[in-house]
Amino acid sequence: MILRTTFDIEPSAKKIDYQSHLMFVGSCFAAETGKKLSEAKFKVMINPFGTVYNPVSVANTLDLIISNKEFSRKDLFINNNVYFSFYHYTDFTSSDPDKLIEKINNCIRSAHEFLKKTEFLFVTFGTARVYKLRENGMIVSNCHKLPSSFFTNELLSVEEITDLWTPLLGRISNFSSSIKVVFTISPVRYLKDGVHGNQVSKSVLFLAVERLLEHYTHPIYFPAYELLMDDLRDYRFYADDMVHPSTSAFDYIFNAFSCTFFDNNTMSEYRDVTEIIKAYNHKLISFRPEEVKKFAETSLMKIDKAEKRIEGIDLSCEREYFKSLLEKSNSYR
Repeated sequence: MILRTTFDIEPSAKKIDYQSHLMFVGSCFAAETGKKLSEAKFKVMINPFGTVYNPVSVANTLDLIISNKEFSRKDLFINNNVYFSFYHYTDFTSSDPDKLIEKINNCIRSAHEFLKKTEFLFVTFGTARVYKLRENGMIVSNCHKLPSSFFTNELLSVEEITDLWTPLLGRISNFSSSIKVVFTISPVRYLKDGVHGNQVSKSVLFLAVERLLEHYTHPIYFPAYELLMDDLRDYRFYADDMVHPSTSAFDYIFNAFSCTFFDNNTMSEYRDVTEIIKAYNHKLISFRPEEVKKFAETSLMKIDKAEKRIEGIDLSCEREYFKSLLEKSNSYR
């Protein structure tokens, strides 16, 4: 008896390798996927404006990066002597507006240059629910803990999303024809809208993405949502909050991701690098000099092999760490 609803995922024709530049924009699921790749030393940029959840805020992020917008004080808001931007996450707050503007503009310039080199742009929508400032109708990326009376909230329609994203996909392609856009729907449930409200919101996102996949730039879709909801489909694959995927669930989804976007050579390189990173993060139990020496020497040999095999990979921190272990083990002899 088969107790899971498994399904095949069509491998991507375009593949990721260690020379690829990868940008992730969207909900916290995008951040987790990008973080996993970044830890394995891929060239990754994750949410330059911080985490964003709805399609309008994701689109605003990309538009501002493409246009290389320069922020000024008129783009900031203030509450309780703290300055912030409604286009950005709470990481972008400060009591000093000039420092905040400098931080925002540096991030935009960096993201603009990175996007020029990007081969894959992973876009993750989390919710179709948006919050609008009552005073001007602006859809905000984050409410910055302001009173709810400052906002109205509404559900985007499929047409609103597609009308916004159809020309944006064209602008992305015009900015860099090498970018392949990959849409995902976050499997994280947004229960502040209620169980039914979350399902309605996700349904809007699915219908919108389905239309966007017909765009002439040929974006593709990765079924992260379906892997959790239809394949795993069990609360033991959720974190303690019963909302976010557990570590084992995310590892399962990431394995499907790697099988979709890695070729055999990249998969082998990825495993070699993660083995080095795992050793780097390993807490030594034994401090016997001969065992530490062997551990350090083996790890340094793996680094030598990876650096010869993967052009431009930076394992300098790991190399220095294992060299220091080797020197300590030799000093005890």
